[in-house]
Amino acid sequence: MKIQGKVALITGASRGIGRAIALELAQLGIKRLILVARDRQKLVEVAKEIEAMGTEAAIVALDLTQTIEVNIVVAQLWRNYGQIHLLVNCAGVAYQSSFLQSKMPQVQEELSVNLLGMYNLTSLIARRMASQRQGTIVNVSSLMGKVAAPTMATYSATKFAILGFTEALRRELAEYNIRVIALLPTLTDTDMMRDLKLFRWVIPMTPQEVAKALVTGMQNDSPEILVGWQSHLAVWCQRLAPWLLELILRIATPPTLTKQQSSQKLNKLIPKLSFLTKIHRFGDLFLSRT
Repeated sequence: MKIQGKVALITGASRGIGRAIALELAQLGIKRLILVARDRQKLVEVAKEIEAMGTEAAIVALDLTQTIEVNIVVAQLWRNYGQIHLLVNCAGVAYQSSFLQSKMPQVQEELSVNLLGMYNLTSLIARRMASQRQGTIVNVSSLMGKVAAPTMATYSATKFAILGFTEALRRELAEYNIRVIALLPTLTDTDMMRDLKLFRWVIPMTPQEVAKALVTGMQNDSPEILVGWQSHLAVWCQRLAPWLLELILRIATPPTLTKQQSSQKLNKLIPKLSFLTKIHRFGDLFLSRT
């Protein structure tokens, strides 16, 4: 896809990966960026950076879970700015907790923002792209859309769903000359992820690295863009030695997020393993398998 002269709409553009993608596209000379997020003040700051690069920027403070508002806004954007050539669905939320301690309001928010909000916006824009018989849609999933992560059950579920949604659209919309791409970054150093307990041995990527990988993938016509060597390693490990990946996840997963009292009781029952002990157990299991 050629960036120059195009118009792109990016959700979740006020921070993290969405912001990095917007800045990367502006640097490459895209004509106009429509920035969508809930925080207007942060959007204003991003828009100023983009305009300083010589790219037009429009901001839309919008909650994607509000279906009627989204319908109205999309109609206004198409009328005011013309065709949208590129849609990047990057808005998302994540909560981390033990499944047994999960809270339904948080579960509903993850499903509403990560999946239903994306679905509604995509349907509105895809119909207009189909009438123009051109367009590109990028759905930001995650490595957790390939490898489910303990303590992130709902988030993983939404990311798996995004991959299925993307694959279905890719086949359906091809006849309208619409490309549909999945972007799957590994853990990325964003505001959202800084509130989470990290998995052991996982080295976070920067949002800028993810943005550059997206641009490269679009230029290479990649239908699925897996970002980072850790992502590739995890996917191959899942295919070739799922038992090994299961063991690694069990060791790497942060302690279950429960109430302090429950944690204290659990610590009395289960002695903490030293790193050396974990290595020995891993070696024993590996030898027994081989």
